[in-house]
Amino acid sequence: MRLVYFAWVRERIGVPAEEVEPPATVATVDALVDWLAVRSPGHAAAFADRTRLRAAVDQQFVGLDAAIAGAREVALFPPVTGG
Repeated sequence: MRLVYFAWVRERIGVPAEEVEPPATVATVDALVDWLAVRSPGHAAAFADRTRLRAAVDQQFVGLDAAIAGAREVALFPPVTGG
């Protein structure tokens, strides 16, 4: 699975993307974030406040409770703002 990070999420983790193989028990975006949060101090910092986190699975916006089974890509980013 390819993970893509944007804005301050990318800055805190230190890479724009990575390839991972989460265990089968990781079934949702939220569980994926839990699993990622222990990978490094940067991951922990990026995922410390879930209220400031948004996700997309295979380029479709989803809630953190969305399933990731069969997903090719998960993007994690702060809320999108515009003007």
